[in-house]
Amino acid sequence: MSLKITSLNANGIRAAERKGLSSWLKDENPDIFCLQELKAQEEQIPAELKELGYHIALSVAEKKGYSGVATFSKIKPLSEFNTTGIDWMDNEGRVIVSEFEHFQLINLYTPSGSSGDHRQHFKERFMEEFPDWLASIKKKDLPQLIATDLNIAHTELDIHNPKSNKNNPGFLPEERDWLTVFLENGFTDLFRTIHEDEPDHYSWWSYRARARVSNKGWRIDYFLAEEELAEKMTSCEICSDVVLSDHAPLKLMLF
Repeated sequence: MSLKITSLNANGIRAAERKGLSSWLKDENPDIFCLQELKAQEEQIPAELKELGYHIALSVAEKKGYSGVATFSKIKPLSEFNTTGIDWMDNEGRVIVSEFEHFQLINLYTPSGSSGDHRQHFKERFMEEFPDWLASIKKKDLPQLIATDLNIAHTELDIHNPKSNKNNPGFLPEERDWLTVFLENGFTDLFRTIHEDEPDHYSWWSYRARARVSNKGWRIDYFLAEEELAEKMTSCEICSDVVLSDHAPLKLMLF
């Protein structure tokens, strides 16, 4: 059995559809597709996507046109939920948890701190509480897989200009240290397992100054897995040539 999982921050599912999202998804034909930054209510999901035959789970932000995640799966989950029980997280529609036979999938959109100190404080609070919440939902003998726009570039390999960005949200020392500790506590960055020391692999580029054309980007999108599941990975790639938003899709093959 092989399983293909793709993940993408769409920066708005309707905007991504105008750039060919449903056509790409039909051709790519993943078993599971995790989408972050939905920016839509349920009734605004493009019909073209609904017609592809996926089971669709949504977590929608209270604020219209903001945040939100969606999980599309050909395999109907054994169970799923889209709340953490923490109101200030759930109001922004940032997580869907889907349980499958061999793993628990967490589709996660981590807050960005780039719009001001108040959002950076929100992000820090999220980072502080997320590991405990993740541990609280874990099922015994069912490894966890996280598909996420984490809004953190981990190391200097993961950002085009580390020196000039060292004081910017998304590459702050405390954010990078948090991710290091998170990985040390049982998770694996699947892309870096294969591309251990390779530079210039990015998943997000600013729309400014033709950053994508010159590949001046950040790697802030991840598949993170517990060891038992990481051992079943056969490939993990960034599809940087696919332009559906300011992020590139990720593609993971398991088993």
